[in-house]
Amino acid sequence: MKRYFLTDEGIKYLETGMPEMNLVKLLESGNIEIKEAQKLENFSVALQWAKKNGWVEIRQGFLVLTKYPESYEIETALKSVASNMEISNKMAQILLQRNLLQEEKDDAYKRAEKYKGTEVSSLNEDIIKTGVWSETIIRPYNVEAPGKKIYPGKKQPYAAFLDWVKNKMTGLGFEEMTGPIVETEFWNMDALYMPQFHAARDIHDAYFLKEPKYAKALDKNILNAVKKTHEKGTSESRGWEYQYDVQRAHRLVLRTHDTAISPKTLSSQNLKIPGKYFQISRCFRYDIVDATHLPDFYQLGGFVIDKELNIRHLIGLLKLFAREFANTDKVKIMPSYFPFTEPSVQLMAKHPNFGWLELAGAGIFRHEMTDPLGIKHPVIAWGAGLDRIFMLSSGINDIRDLFSHDINFLRKSEVVY
Repeated sequence: MKRYFLTDEGIKYLETGMPEMNLVKLLESGNIEIKEAQKLENFSVALQWAKKNGWVEIRQGFLVLTKYPESYEIETALKSVASNMEISNKMAQILLQRNLLQEEKDDAYKRAEKYKGTEVSSLNEDIIKTGVWSETIIRPYNVEAPGKKIYPGKKQPYAAFLDWVKNKMTGLGFEEMTGPIVETEFWNMDALYMPQFHAARDIHDAYFLKEPKYAKALDKNILNAVKKTHEKGTSESRGWEYQYDVQRAHRLVLRTHDTAISPKTLSSQNLKIPGKYFQISRCFRYDIVDATHLPDFYQLGGFVIDKELNIRHLIGLLKLFAREFANTDKVKIMPSYFPFTEPSVQLMAKHPNFGWLELAGAGIFRHEMTDPLGIKHPVIAWGAGLDRIFMLSSGINDIRDLFSHDINFLRKSEVVY
Protein backbone atom coordinates (compact mmCIF):
# COMPACT_ATOMS: atom_id res chain seq x y z
CA MET A 1 0.00 0.00 0.00
CA LYS A 2 1.31 3.43 -0.93
CA ARG A 3 1.65 5.95 1.86
CA TYR A 4 1.40 9.69 1.38
CA PHE A 5 2.16 12.84 3.33
CA LEU A 6 1.09 16.45 2.75
CA THR A 7 3.41 18.95 1.12
CA ASP A 8 3.90 22.41 2.62
CA GLU A 9 1.22 23.72 0.26
CA GLY A 10 -1.12 20.91 1.28
CA ILE A 11 -0.61 21.72 4.96
CA LYS A 12 -1.31 25.38 4.25
CA TYR A 13 -4.59 24.60 2.46
CA LEU A 14 -5.58 22.22 5.24
CA GLU A 15 -5.29 25.12 7.67
CA THR A 16 -6.65 27.99 5.55
CA GLY A 17 -9.01 26.13 3.23
CA MET A 18 -8.84 25.36 -0.48
CA PRO A 19 -8.63 28.53 -2.65
CA GLU A 20 -11.73 27.57 -4.67
CA MET A 21 -13.79 27.04 -1.48
CA ASN A 22 -12.60 30.38 -0.12
CA LEU A 23 -13.75 32.03 -3.36
CA VAL A 24 -17.18 30.36 -3.10
CA LYS A 25 -17.58 31.54 0.50
CA LEU A 26 -16.66 35.06 -0.62
CA LEU A 27 -19.41 34.98 -3.25
CA GLU A 28 -22.07 33.91 -0.75
CA SER A 29 -22.76 37.54 0.07
CA GLY A 30 -23.27 38.49 -3.60
CA ASN A 31 -21.59 38.98 -6.96
CA ILE A 32 -18.10 40.52 -7.03
CA GLU A 33 -16.22 42.38 -9.76
CA ILE A 34 -13.36 40.35 -11.15
CA LYS A 35 -10.81 43.08 -10.44
CA GLU A 36 -11.93 43.01 -6.79
CA ALA A 37 -11.84 39.22 -6.60
CA GLN A 38 -8.30 39.21 -8.00
CA LYS A 39 -7.09 40.54 -4.65
CA LEU A 40 -7.91 37.12 -3.18
CA GLU A 41 -4.81 35.00 -2.52
CA ASN A 42 -4.26 32.33 -5.18
CA PHE A 43 -7.10 33.82 -7.24
CA SER A 44 -6.12 32.19 -10.54
CA VAL A 45 -6.04 28.72 -8.94
CA ALA A 46 -9.33 29.40 -7.16
CA LEU A 47 -11.08 30.57 -10.34
CA GLN A 48 -9.75 27.67 -12.39
CA TRP A 49 -11.08 24.99 -10.03
CA ALA A 50 -14.29 26.81 -9.13
CA LYS A 51 -15.20 27.05 -12.83
CA LYS A 52 -14.13 23.44 -13.45
CA ASN A 53 -16.45 22.31 -10.63
CA GLY A 54 -19.32 24.40 -12.03
CA TRP A 55 -19.58 26.63 -8.96
CA VAL A 56 -19.02 30.07 -10.53
CA GLU A 57 -19.47 31.90 -13.83
CA ILE A 58 -18.19 35.19 -15.25
CA ARG A 59 -20.98 37.53 -16.33
CA GLN A 60 -20.31 41.04 -17.60
CA GLY A 61 -17.16 41.46 -15.56
CA PHE A 62 -18.62 39.95 -12.37
CA LEU A 63 -18.08 36.61 -10.68
CA VAL A 64 -21.43 34.93 -10.03
CA LEU A 65 -22.02 31.98 -7.69
CA THR A 66 -24.05 29.30 -9.52
CA LYS A 67 -23.78 26.42 -7.05
CA TYR A 68 -22.72 26.12 -3.41
CA PRO A 69 -21.08 22.77 -2.57
CA GLU A 70 -22.24 21.18 0.64
CA SER A 71 -18.90 19.39 0.97
CA TYR A 72 -15.68 19.19 -0.98
CA GLU A 73 -13.96 15.82 -1.34
CA ILE A 74 -10.50 17.37 -1.85
CA GLU A 75 -10.67 19.02 1.59
CA THR A 76 -11.92 15.72 3.03
CA ALA A 77 -8.99 13.89 1.41
CA LEU A 78 -6.48 16.36 2.88
CA LYS A 79 -7.89 15.71 6.36
CA SER A 80 -7.70 11.95 5.75
CA VAL A 81 -4.03 12.10 4.75
CA ALA A 82 -3.24 14.27 7.79
CA SER A 83 -4.92 11.59 9.97
CA ASN A 84 -3.00 8.74 8.27
CA MET A 85 -6.21 7.45 6.71
CA GLU A 86 -6.38 5.80 3.29
CA ILE A 87 -7.63 7.72 0.22
CA SER A 88 -8.57 6.49 -3.26
CA ASN A 89 -5.98 6.26 -6.03
CA LYS A 90 -8.02 8.72 -8.11
CA MET A 91 -8.03 11.31 -5.35
CA ALA A 92 -4.33 10.69 -4.67
CA GLN A 93 -3.53 11.44 -8.31
CA ILE A 94 -5.50 14.72 -8.14
CA LEU A 95 -3.65 15.80 -5.01
CA LEU A 96 -0.29 14.78 -6.48
CA GLN A 97 -0.98 16.80 -9.64
CA ARG A 98 -1.84 19.84 -7.54
CA ASN A 99 1.37 19.40 -5.54
CA LEU A 100 -0.59 18.95 -2.31
CA LEU A 101 0.60 15.41 -1.74
CA GLN A 102 3.87 13.50 -1.86
CA GLU A 103 4.44 9.78 -1.89
CA GLU A 104 6.39 8.42 1.03
CA LYS A 105 9.10 6.03 -0.07
CA ASP A 106 9.30 3.32 2.56
CA ASP A 107 12.53 1.83 1.21
CA ALA A 108 14.48 5.11 1.25
CA TYR A 109 16.30 4.13 4.45
CA LYS A 110 17.05 0.67 3.08
CA ARG A 111 18.62 2.16 -0.02
CA ALA A 112 20.66 4.61 2.06
CA GLU A 113 21.76 2.04 4.66
CA LYS A 114 24.48 0.62 2.41
CA TYR A 115 26.30 3.96 2.37
CA LYS A 116 26.91 4.04 6.15
CA GLY A 117 30.62 4.08 6.90
CA THR A 118 31.57 3.95 3.22
CA GLU A 119 33.40 6.47 1.05
CA VAL A 120 31.25 8.27 -1.50
CA SER A 121 32.10 10.82 -4.20
CA SER A 122 28.65 12.36 -4.40
CA LEU A 123 25.49 12.62 -2.30
CA ASN A 124 22.18 11.38 -3.64
CA GLU A 125 18.62 12.13 -2.53
CA ASP A 126 18.34 9.11 -0.23
CA ILE A 127 21.57 9.90 1.64
CA ILE A 128 20.52 13.52 2.22
CA LYS A 129 16.86 12.87 3.02
CA THR A 130 17.49 10.10 5.56
CA GLY A 131 20.44 11.82 7.26
CA VAL A 132 22.81 8.95 6.45
CA TRP A 133 25.21 11.53 4.99
CA SER A 134 26.46 12.22 8.52
CA GLU A 135 27.74 8.64 8.75
CA THR A 136 29.48 8.51 5.36
CA ILE A 137 32.98 9.48 4.29
CA ILE A 138 33.14 12.11 1.58
CA ARG A 139 35.92 11.36 -0.88
CA PRO A 140 38.35 14.34 -1.20
CA TYR A 141 37.92 16.36 -4.40
CA ASN A 142 40.84 16.27 -6.83
CA VAL A 143 40.99 19.76 -8.35
CA GLU A 144 43.48 18.57 -10.98
CA ALA A 145 41.24 15.82 -12.34
CA PRO A 146 39.48 16.69 -15.62
CA GLY A 147 35.82 17.38 -14.97
CA LYS A 148 32.80 16.67 -17.10
CA LYS A 149 32.59 19.02 -20.07
CA ILE A 150 29.71 21.47 -19.74
CA TYR A 151 28.14 23.31 -22.66
CA PRO A 152 26.41 26.43 -21.34
CA GLY A 153 23.75 28.23 -23.35
CA LYS A 154 25.06 30.80 -25.82
CA LYS A 155 24.01 32.67 -28.91
CA GLN A 156 24.35 31.00 -32.28
CA PRO A 157 27.70 32.34 -33.57
CA TYR A 158 26.37 33.95 -36.75
CA ALA A 159 23.39 35.49 -34.94
CA ALA A 160 25.83 36.99 -32.43
CA PHE A 161 27.90 38.36 -35.33
CA LEU A 162 24.83 40.03 -36.90
CA ASP A 163 24.05 41.70 -33.57
CA TRP A 164 27.66 42.84 -33.34
CA VAL A 165 27.53 44.34 -36.84
CA LYS A 166 24.35 46.21 -35.96
CA ASN A 167 25.90 47.63 -32.79
CA LYS A 168 29.06 48.51 -34.72
CA MET A 169 27.13 50.46 -37.36
CA THR A 170 25.05 52.36 -34.83
CA GLY A 171 28.25 53.10 -32.93
CA LEU A 172 29.68 54.64 -36.10
CA GLY A 173 26.70 56.99 -36.23
CA PHE A 174 24.60 55.18 -38.84
CA GLU A 175 20.81 55.02 -38.47
CA GLU A 176 19.15 51.66 -39.17
CA MET A 177 16.62 51.18 -41.99
CA THR A 178 14.17 48.28 -42.20
CA GLY A 179 11.95 46.84 -44.90
CA PRO A 180 9.84 43.77 -45.75
CA ILE A 181 11.20 40.49 -47.11
CA VAL A 182 8.34 40.36 -49.63
CA GLU A 183 8.76 43.43 -51.82
CA THR A 184 7.36 44.81 -55.06
CA GLU A 185 9.35 44.84 -58.29
CA PHE A 186 8.96 48.60 -58.10
CA TRP A 187 11.03 49.11 -54.93
CA ASN A 188 13.27 46.10 -55.56
CA MET A 189 14.21 47.09 -59.13
CA ASP A 190 12.23 49.89 -60.83
CA ALA A 191 13.02 52.59 -58.25
CA LEU A 192 16.70 51.64 -58.68
CA TYR A 193 16.50 52.52 -62.39
CA MET A 194 16.62 48.89 -63.49
CA PRO A 195 14.58 48.61 -66.72
CA GLN A 196 11.76 46.10 -66.57
CA PHE A 197 12.80 44.08 -69.61
CA HIS A 198 16.55 44.56 -69.49
CA ALA A 199 19.03 41.69 -69.15
CA ALA A 200 20.42 43.40 -66.03
CA ARG A 201 17.53 41.91 -64.07
CA ASP A 202 18.70 38.40 -64.88
CA ILE A 203 21.61 38.72 -62.45
CA HIS A 204 19.15 38.87 -59.57
CA ASP A 205 17.49 35.46 -60.17
CA ALA A 206 14.43 36.55 -58.21
CA TYR A 207 11.80 34.34 -56.59
CA PHE A 208 8.32 35.58 -57.60
CA LEU A 209 5.26 34.99 -55.41
CA LYS A 210 2.40 32.87 -56.77
CA GLU A 211 -0.24 34.13 -54.32
CA PRO A 212 -0.77 37.00 -53.90
CA LYS A 213 0.87 37.89 -57.20
CA TYR A 214 0.51 41.67 -56.98
CA ALA A 215 0.71 44.27 -54.23
CA LYS A 216 -1.84 46.97 -53.49
CA ALA A 217 -1.54 50.42 -55.04
CA LEU A 218 1.83 52.18 -54.85
CA ASP A 219 2.32 55.89 -54.22
CA LYS A 220 1.17 57.40 -57.54
CA ASN A 221 3.45 60.44 -57.38
CA ILE A 222 6.61 58.38 -56.98
CA LEU A 223 5.37 55.69 -59.39
CA ASN A 224 4.68 58.25 -62.13
CA ALA A 225 8.03 59.98 -61.57
CA VAL A 226 9.92 56.68 -61.88
CA LYS A 227 7.81 55.70 -64.91
CA LYS A 228 8.63 58.98 -66.64
CA THR A 229 12.36 58.56 -65.97
CA HIS A 230 12.34 55.01 -67.36
CA GLU A 231 10.50 56.08 -70.51
CA LYS A 232 11.96 59.54 -71.23
CA GLY A 233 14.85 60.07 -68.84
CA THR A 234 15.73 63.35 -67.12
CA SER A 235 17.27 66.64 -68.25
CA GLU A 236 20.62 64.82 -68.41
CA SER A 237 19.43 61.45 -69.72
CA ARG A 238 17.27 59.90 -72.47
CA GLY A 239 16.01 57.14 -70.13
CA TRP A 240 15.54 53.56 -71.30
CA GLU A 241 13.03 54.51 -74.05
CA TYR A 242 10.47 51.71 -73.60
CA GLN A 243 6.81 51.45 -72.57
CA TYR A 244 6.82 51.12 -68.76
CA ASP A 245 4.43 48.44 -67.43
CA VAL A 246 2.66 49.82 -64.32
CA GLN A 247 1.06 46.46 -63.45
CA ARG A 248 4.40 44.69 -63.46
CA ALA A 249 5.71 47.27 -61.01
CA HIS A 250 3.19 45.89 -58.49
CA ARG A 251 4.40 42.29 -58.84
CA LEU A 252 5.66 40.71 -55.60
CA VAL A 253 9.09 39.13 -55.20
CA LEU A 254 11.30 37.97 -52.37
CA ARG A 255 13.75 40.80 -51.75
CA THR A 256 16.85 40.10 -53.88
CA HIS A 257 19.23 42.67 -52.39
CA ASP A 258 19.47 45.06 -49.48
CA THR A 259 19.38 48.12 -51.76
CA ALA A 260 15.62 47.59 -52.15
CA ILE A 261 15.24 49.40 -48.83
CA SER A 262 17.28 52.48 -49.79
CA PRO A 263 14.85 54.20 -52.23
CA LYS A 264 12.06 53.99 -49.66
CA THR A 265 14.20 55.83 -47.14
CA LEU A 266 15.37 58.37 -49.73
CA SER A 267 11.74 59.16 -50.63
CA SER A 268 10.66 59.43 -47.00
CA GLN A 269 9.80 62.76 -45.44
CA ASN A 270 11.88 61.66 -42.43
CA LEU A 271 15.13 61.55 -44.45
CA LYS A 272 17.92 63.53 -42.77
CA ILE A 273 20.43 65.47 -44.88
CA PRO A 274 23.29 65.03 -44.17
CA GLY A 275 22.54 61.46 -43.11
CA LYS A 276 24.13 58.01 -42.75
CA TYR A 277 21.87 54.94 -43.01
CA PHE A 278 22.37 51.17 -42.97
CA GLN A 279 20.32 47.99 -43.12
CA ILE A 280 20.94 44.32 -42.36
CA SER A 281 18.72 42.42 -44.76
CA ARG A 282 17.98 38.78 -45.47
CA CYS A 283 17.85 38.43 -49.25
CA PHE A 284 16.89 35.65 -51.65
CA ARG A 285 18.21 34.65 -55.08
CA TYR A 286 18.15 31.36 -56.93
CA ASP A 287 21.58 29.77 -56.67
CA ILE A 288 23.34 26.41 -56.63
CA VAL A 289 24.22 25.49 -53.03
CA ASP A 290 27.93 24.93 -52.46
CA ALA A 291 30.66 25.99 -50.02
CA THR A 292 30.36 29.68 -50.99
CA HIS A 293 26.75 30.05 -52.21
CA LEU A 294 23.28 29.75 -50.67
CA PRO A 295 19.83 30.75 -52.01
CA ASP A 296 19.29 33.05 -49.04
CA PHE A 297 21.89 35.30 -47.49
CA TYR A 298 22.39 38.40 -45.35
CA GLN A 299 23.61 41.73 -46.70
CA LEU A 300 24.83 44.84 -44.95
CA GLY A 301 24.01 47.86 -47.05
CA GLY A 302 23.30 51.52 -46.77
CA PHE A 303 24.11 54.96 -48.02
CA VAL A 304 25.52 58.33 -47.02
CA ILE A 305 23.92 61.52 -48.32
CA ASP A 306 25.58 64.92 -48.12
CA LYS A 307 26.92 67.75 -50.24
CA GLU A 308 30.01 67.20 -52.43
CA LEU A 309 30.43 63.47 -51.77
CA ASN A 310 32.62 61.67 -54.35
CA ILE A 311 34.25 58.34 -55.17
CA ARG A 312 37.15 58.96 -52.76
CA HIS A 313 34.73 59.06 -49.84
CA LEU A 314 33.25 55.75 -51.00
CA ILE A 315 36.63 54.02 -51.36
CA GLY A 316 37.67 55.13 -47.90
CA LEU A 317 34.41 53.81 -46.47
CA LEU A 318 34.87 50.41 -48.17
CA LYS A 319 38.42 50.03 -46.83
CA LEU A 320 37.15 50.88 -43.36
CA PHE A 321 34.45 48.19 -43.63
CA ALA A 322 36.98 45.55 -44.78
CA ARG A 323 39.24 46.30 -41.85
CA GLU A 324 36.50 46.60 -39.20
CA PHE A 325 34.21 43.73 -40.28
CA ALA A 326 36.32 41.26 -42.26
CA ASN A 327 39.49 41.76 -40.22
CA THR A 328 41.65 42.08 -43.33
CA ASP A 329 43.76 44.71 -45.09
CA LYS A 330 44.18 42.51 -48.18
CA VAL A 331 41.60 44.24 -50.35
CA LYS A 332 41.14 45.27 -53.96
CA ILE A 333 38.64 47.81 -55.27
CA MET A 334 37.79 47.13 -58.89
CA PRO A 335 35.46 48.71 -61.47
CA SER A 336 32.07 47.04 -61.71
CA TYR A 337 28.55 47.55 -63.03
CA PHE A 338 25.24 48.14 -61.27
CA PRO A 339 22.22 49.67 -63.03
CA PHE A 340 21.64 52.15 -60.22
CA THR A 341 25.19 53.46 -59.57
CA GLU A 342 27.72 55.29 -61.71
CA PRO A 343 30.61 54.95 -61.17
CA SER A 344 30.33 51.42 -59.72
CA VAL A 345 32.97 49.38 -57.91
CA GLN A 346 33.33 46.07 -56.13
CA LEU A 347 35.27 45.35 -52.94
CA MET A 348 37.39 42.18 -53.04
CA ALA A 349 39.07 40.57 -50.01
CA LYS A 350 41.47 37.64 -49.89
CA HIS A 351 40.35 34.45 -48.11
CA PRO A 352 43.18 32.08 -47.00
CA ASN A 353 41.52 29.07 -48.69
CA PHE A 354 39.31 30.45 -51.46
CA GLY A 355 41.44 33.33 -52.68
CA TRP A 356 39.83 36.62 -53.67
CA LEU A 357 36.12 36.90 -52.77
CA GLU A 358 33.70 39.67 -53.61
CA LEU A 359 32.52 41.24 -50.35
CA ALA A 360 30.58 44.28 -51.49
CA GLY A 361 29.27 46.19 -54.46
CA ALA A 362 29.18 49.96 -54.23
CA GLY A 363 28.93 53.19 -56.13
CA ILE A 364 27.28 56.60 -56.36
CA PHE A 365 23.54 56.47 -57.00
CA ARG A 366 22.69 57.66 -60.53
CA HIS A 367 20.70 60.87 -60.83
CA GLU A 368 18.09 58.87 -62.84
CA MET A 369 17.42 57.00 -59.60
CA THR A 370 17.59 59.89 -57.13
CA ASP A 371 15.82 62.60 -59.15
CA PRO A 372 12.37 60.86 -59.17
CA LEU A 373 12.71 60.47 -55.39
CA GLY A 374 13.27 64.20 -54.93
CA ILE A 375 16.97 63.90 -54.03
CA LYS A 376 19.36 66.58 -55.27
CA HIS A 377 22.49 65.69 -53.26
CA PRO A 378 25.06 62.97 -54.16
CA VAL A 379 24.51 59.61 -52.44
CA ILE A 380 27.27 57.01 -51.99
CA ALA A 381 25.94 53.50 -51.38
CA TRP A 382 27.14 49.95 -50.80
CA GLY A 383 25.88 46.41 -50.29
CA ALA A 384 28.12 43.85 -48.60
CA GLY A 385 27.69 40.09 -48.20
CA LEU A 386 27.72 39.48 -44.47
CA ASP A 387 27.91 35.70 -44.86
CA ARG A 388 31.30 35.89 -46.54
CA ILE A 389 32.53 38.60 -44.20
CA PHE A 390 31.77 36.31 -41.27
CA MET A 391 33.60 33.45 -42.99
CA LEU A 392 36.67 35.64 -43.36
CA SER A 393 36.66 36.86 -39.77
CA SER A 394 35.89 33.49 -38.14
CA GLY A 395 37.91 31.10 -40.30
CA ILE A 396 34.85 29.12 -41.50
CA ASN A 397 35.43 27.48 -44.91
CA ASP A 398 31.88 26.33 -45.71
CA ILE A 399 29.07 28.90 -45.86
CA ARG A 400 26.53 26.20 -44.98
CA ASP A 401 28.04 26.01 -41.48
CA LEU A 402 26.65 29.49 -40.77
CA PHE A 403 23.16 28.00 -40.46
CA SER A 404 24.17 24.54 -39.25
CA HIS A 405 21.95 22.53 -36.88
CA ASP A 406 24.86 20.22 -35.98
CA ILE A 407 24.93 20.38 -32.18
CA ASN A 408 28.61 19.34 -32.01
CA PHE A 409 29.61 22.11 -34.41
CA LEU A 410 27.61 24.69 -32.47
CA ARG A 411 29.09 23.57 -29.16
CA LYS A 412 32.63 23.95 -30.47
CA SER A 413 31.97 27.31 -32.13
CA GLU A 414 33.33 30.29 -30.27
CA VAL A 415 31.19 33.38 -29.79
CA VAL A 416 33.60 36.29 -29.60
CA TYR A 417 31.38 39.19 -30.66
